[in-house]
Amino acid sequence: MENRRVRLRFAPSPTGGLHMGGVRTALFNYLFAKKHGGDFLLRIEDTDQTRYVKGAEEYIVAALEWSGIKIDEGVSVGGPHAPYRQSERKEKGIYQKYADQLVASGHAYYAFDTAEELDAMRKRLEAAKVAAPQYNSVSRQTMRNSTTLSEDEVKKLLDAKTPYVIRLKVPRNEEIRFHDIIRGWVVVNSSQVDDKVLLKSDGMPTYHLAHIVDDYLMEISHAVRGEEWLPSAPAHILIYRYLGWEEVMPQLAHLPLILKPDGNGKLSKRDKSGLPMFPLNWHDENTGENYLGYRESGFFPEAFANMLAMLGWNPGTTQEIFSMEELIQNFSFERVNKSGAKFDPEKTKWYNQQYLRKKSDAELAKLFRPILQEKLNEQGLSIDNFGVSYIEGVCKLVKEKSHFVAEFWESGKYFFIAPSSYDADVIKKRWNEQAASFIQEISVAYRDLADFTFEETEKTFKAVAEKMGIGAGSVMQLFRVCLSGVGGGPVLFEMVELLGKNEVVKRLEHALVNINK
Repeated sequence: MENRRVRLRFAPSPTGGLHMGGVRTALFNYLFAKKHGGDFLLRIEDTDQTRYVKGAEEYIVAALEWSGIKIDEGVSVGGPHAPYRQSERKEKGIYQKYADQLVASGHAYYAFDTAEELDAMRKRLEAAKVAAPQYNSVSRQTMRNSTTLSEDEVKKLLDAKTPYVIRLKVPRNEEIRFHDIIRGWVVVNSSQVDDKVLLKSDGMPTYHLAHIVDDYLMEISHAVRGEEWLPSAPAHILIYRYLGWEEVMPQLAHLPLILKPDGNGKLSKRDKSGLPMFPLNWHDENTGENYLGYRESGFFPEAFANMLAMLGWNPGTTQEIFSMEELIQNFSFERVNKSGAKFDPEKTKWYNQQYLRKKSDAELAKLFRPILQEKLNEQGLSIDNFGVSYIEGVCKLVKEKSHFVAEFWESGKYFFIAPSSYDADVIKKRWNEQAASFIQEISVAYRDLADFTFEETEKTFKAVAEKMGIGAGSVMQLFRVCLSGVGGGPVLFEMVELLGKNEVVKRLEHALVNINK
């Protein structure tokens, strides 16, 4: 086992778009596999054909790719263990023989119960005040299955092609122990475990049998999944044991839930946190519902992956920003929390802001150009009026207070369109005869300024204020409003330099004429 190649798999069901919780499960699998020089597989567990959603598989592949999770082997890339869809593996007869093996060894049995008989059993158990009504070592004794029927009766039913399922025969009152990498040793009494259906009446395996057979045949070394599967783990241990694979079964790790921002319950795809719950836009053809994606909301994939990694895992240091390579180097399941991780919308936006700030002005300008073009077109203007370096300069100034590139227009549109109105609160508070005189004087001083850099414009600004006997700070915000129309924004004199002498003078003169008009 120690020399075994590390191989992990992500095995979602194509029952809808991949929720961010699913991406996190894939990410943790991927990080661990890559840290140990291993393989990351993508398998599609489509045993429940009634819940199949068209386009879901393609969405899963696209979502993982956008998130920076590279697939080594699986549905989208192929590999030596193809096929990787369970429905196709079922057609090859892969699962049936193992279900038959379990029946032959006495560890599974045929159950011929109808839906009506199963419903009657549940009602009977509920009436008897049984805490968790289930088909188990006790209730099976009153049902129509191969543990209660004679061999002849079973043969007749099979020969008559009577519908049946194959169930796991869970022993009564036996201690089942297994080790979870995150949670340590888990001990469960078999009386709490139901007789799981392994093979359905249509011959399709359930998750309980199929994933075990596939993990074994694909030589999976670690099975990592959400904690909602923890109650099923004891049954899975028994299946491994009964098939003779316990010595080579994967090490288990059950990840904590992602919780709602208030910590009250599991985060769902319909959560109203104000942020997407899906990596990419998703349209559910079955329900007609549309879900917004992180990509389309302006998030960078690196920020999305970094944020997800920190939901439930911590590096043991104060570092919060990690490249994918750094995540791979630092990741371990020992540092994954047992308790749920609260999703924090503001922190999620903060991650995107950090990655936005790290991008070059040229990169940001390239992302901003399509947005800018559209906004300028609406104003009857052309982007050709503004040079590449000017647009890059705008990005440099507005990025510090932005979470998304899409915010650049709202926070910096005055760089492209001179203000036609002015912040009323600032005007009411700051505008007077002395202030108007200052704006007049500074416009004249700037018109004659040869070196229109931020250092010189600031020096000139202070010199004019001192000459007039007023504090520079008392007119600074008003000066900003005259140029931009708003009371806040980027570093003031860098803004002045970027706008340029002619534009600054023109705007100051316009303000003098139009303020308090």
